[in-house]
Amino acid sequence: MPGTDINRYILNERAIEQDPEGYLLELPPWSITRGRELAAEEHIEMTDEHWDVVCFLRERFMREGQAKSGRQVVQLLEERYGGKGGRRHLYALFPNGPVTQGSRIAGLPLPAYTTDPHFGSSE
Repeated sequence: MPGTDINRYILNERAIEQDPEGYLLELPPWSITRGRELAAEEHIEMTDEHWDVVCFLRERFMREGQAKSGRQVVQLLEERYGGKGGRRHLYALFPNGPVTQGSRIAGLPLPAYTTDPHFGSSE
């Protein structure tokens, strides 16, 4: 990696998980089984509709990387699921926020500003 300071990695173990700009180098291992475990922690009983959202979030992340904000992800979700009821449908699937809960179940880091109450996070 150009411009990487090896001393930063030696002094800060967490830096190994991120590049110098703070982007994750590697996602933690994830599988359908792990997704079910994460969903259970979120008190979500997964249906095909839930899995569709989770897979969409993972595919978008793999293709485009971390979103700049939770709002950006909400807009993408609303575009994709507008025909099924949009935001209302998404919140029926993920009551504590489609971005927050969906990303957690998908094993993805939360986008910036996702702890905003408008995204259904209680943090």
